[in-house]
Order: sequence, then C-alpha cells, then structure tokens
Amino acid sequence: MDYLSIIERYYGRDTDAARLLIKHSQQVADLAMDIAARKPQLEIDVRFVYEAAMLHDIGIYLTDAPEICCNGVEPYIKHGLLGRELLDSLGFPRHALVCERHTGAGLSKLDIIDQHLPLPVRDMLPVTVEEKLVCYADKFYSKSHPDRTATYEQARKKLGKYGEDTVARFDALHELFG
Repeated sequence: MDYLSIIERYYGRDTDAARLLIKHSQQVADLAMDIAARKPQLEIDVRFVYEAAMLHDIGIYLTDAPEICCNGVEPYIKHGLLGRELLDSLGFPRHALVCERHTGAGLSKLDIIDQHLPLPVRDMLPVTVEEKLVCYADKFYSKSHPDRTATYEQARKKLGKYGEDTVARFDALHELFG
C-alpha cells in the first residue's frame, strides 16, 4: 500500500479534505526534499521522508476542525497521535512515529502536563533526522492558509505561544536544516 492509497482509504478520491491534505503534505514534502538535497552529509532516507511527509497529517480527518474540512470529534491536538494509531494498524511503524512526533516542534512530557493536553503523558519529540526534517518542514505551511509560506521568524513567533522550550527546539531544528 502506498501513501496515495492510504490517503484515499480515509479521505476518498476527490474530497475537499483530500485536496487540502495532499496540497499541504506536498508542500511539506517538497521543502523536505529541498533541504535533504542541500544536506547530503546528514544521510537522510529521502524516500522515507517523502512518504512520511505525505502521511504526517493523515489523522486530521478524525478531528473537529471544520475550517480545514475535518468533521471528526477529537481535538485537533490529537491528530498526530491518531495518525500514529492509523499507520501502526496498517503496518507502517516508522511513518507512524513521524505522525506522533511532528506536532509543534515535538511535544515533551512536560509540555503535555503543563498545557493540560489531552494526550498520553510521554515525550512525543522527533528523534531521527527524518522525523526532525518532516517536523521542521511542516512549520512553514498552514492547512488553513495553504497559499502562504511562513518565514523562519513567522514560524518561530507562532511557536512562541507554546513556550520557550518549544522555540528552543525549533531553533535547534533550524540550526540543523536552515
């Protein structure tokens, strides 16, 4: 099963949600591929990164986010965890971890506790270079404004509302990939 088959399985062939997900995911994948090409010393698994970027938001349809064509019942913050569960059930454990670990600049156990997030209390931080790359590339694109590309400063400012630790993690990703 390839990433397009997985998207079609949960979003249908020609729905607003599918178009939005694919557009956003393609933007993230394209940026990740550009960065990987500029960073050969990191020995990035580019095929995996491309697939993972296309699937990183697979869980959004289960969330209550009508502004992005998603009419589920779960809070949006859970989309990464829900995506992990979907991809784990399909036998894609590496891709599943990208789903779980891409939210914000990753979520620490302390973030989850301090912000009272409806998530399991554990670290959900990107670990591998591939996880970090998808997480980083994702911060430059918004599903609610698909025709905009954020600058580093804009992405950093947006993450600032989640605390200094989140900004510090994003800064570290920028050091690696920027």
